[in-house]
Amino acid sequence: MTTPPKASKFRIRRTVRPASAAAAGGQAAARPAPVDDGFGDEPFPTSDQDALLRPNEPVDDAEIAAIKAEGLSGRQLRTARRVAQKHGIAVPDDYQAVRILRRRGIDPFQPSAILQLIEDGRAPEPEKIQLPQTVRQSPNLPAAPAEEAQRAQEIMQIQRDIVRRRRRNFMLLLSRLAIFVLLPTLMAGYYYFVIATPFYATKSEFIIQQQESQGSGLGSMFRGTQFATSQDSIAVQGYLQSRDAMLRLDRDHGFKAHFSQGFIDPIQRLDTGASNEAAYKLYQRNVKIGYDPTEGLIKMEVIAADPMVSEEFSKALIGYAEEQVDQLSSRLREDQMKGARDSYTDAEAKMTAAQKRVLELQETLGVLDPRTESSAIMNQVATFEVELQKKRLELQQLLDNARPNQARVDGTKGDISRLEELIAGLRSQLTENTGTTASLAQVTGQLRIAEADLETRQLMLAQALQQLETARIEANRQVRYLAPSVSPVAPDEPTYPRAFENTLLAFLIFGGIYLMLSLTASILREQATS
Repeated sequence: MTTPPKASKFRIRRTVRPASAAAAGGQAAARPAPVDDGFGDEPFPTSDQDALLRPNEPVDDAEIAAIKAEGLSGRQLRTARRVAQKHGIAVPDDYQAVRILRRRGIDPFQPSAILQLIEDGRAPEPEKIQLPQTVRQSPNLPAAPAEEAQRAQEIMQIQRDIVRRRRRNFMLLLSRLAIFVLLPTLMAGYYYFVIATPFYATKSEFIIQQQESQGSGLGSMFRGTQFATSQDSIAVQGYLQSRDAMLRLDRDHGFKAHFSQGFIDPIQRLDTGASNEAAYKLYQRNVKIGYDPTEGLIKMEVIAADPMVSEEFSKALIGYAEEQVDQLSSRLREDQMKGARDSYTDAEAKMTAAQKRVLELQETLGVLDPRTESSAIMNQVATFEVELQKKRLELQQLLDNARPNQARVDGTKGDISRLEELIAGLRSQLTENTGTTASLAQVTGQLRIAEADLETRQLMLAQALQQLETARIEANRQVRYLAPSVSPVAPDEPTYPRAFENTLLAFLIFGGIYLMLSLTASILREQATS
């Protein structure tokens, strides 16, 4: 659809009609000549129109500064100069052109002014005027109706050319979009909907827990929470995503062989005899493990071409995680138990040695209990001393008589001497030793030392046993175990590929790439032509 031309938008100027048109039109030949106004070729000094056309008049610096502050581009300033030249105005610079055109009521940046430049560009260019010379214009006269019709026809032709160029540019744009966006999107959609092999994903979730402790202090505040086992969870996550886990899964369950089967499409299939690096890249794509630090959960998704194989891989990886958790806590438990166990073993050995020493002394000296034997000997000594005192009293009684019985006196003296010898012998058993046996005092001292050592070893053994029990309790508190919250279950429908979502994502990606490239090309072209 074209817009009909409006005559008010076009400058009316005097045109010189050709000789053929002057001969054909009789009325144009009979037109009266213009009347002289008395000033000749000089412009009327008080005319506002002529005052606006003087380029050499004094310039207001504030007005020029205001125009410069508008930030006009070089293209706009060149357009303003061209519009001024088309109107027959000679200007010293581009800012003067903008100022004079605006004072005449002409906006050099309107589409109509640019269209006028395109229209006038079809006609032969006038003789170039050297600036800053003054150009004198003659009064503009109305144009003939035939020329206005021709001009309107040319404007309509220009509009048709513009519409044709726009259609051509639009078709070129559609062609580029079809080649660079739609065609790759269709290829991606064809792959996802037709060629791609369906894969099954088995999801599972598990958490690493620690036995709750009754201890006190700042460390016990985090026991039983996800913060107490966060390091273990991160370590297990790293192990399941490592090459070691991939190689172990391949040895135990044939990871490479499963993904090298012929029914898998070439893009997702692993080449036969592929390297471990290629298999590890495929492992990273098909085994997705994430750790949620807020809840302490480890989420795992295992993708395979068969649902039962996917479940098998998932259970195997969970088993590997349990072994890794046991290894992480076993060393800590062993370190805690080793010192306590060694101390208990040493105390037990020393106590056994002390018991053997006491037994050897008892066997060597022939004394079961030196205290009992010492008490028995002392009791005998006390009894014999009482008898000795009685005999001495009896002897004194006999000697007090004037004529004592000599036989009784001798007998009593004999009893006294025998009792004294017996008491001395008993006392010698306690303090003196013979060549073959030690004295009872020595036996008692040795046995007392051995028994004291035995008591000390028994006390140390009891303390070591208590420490061993405490270490065992603490080691049990350090036990970490893996508790699955979501067990792996084989899916009955394929999870991947998500054909529609992947196709839409491909369209957005290709569209974004094309948009960035087109914007970059437009900016470079604008910078090159400015």
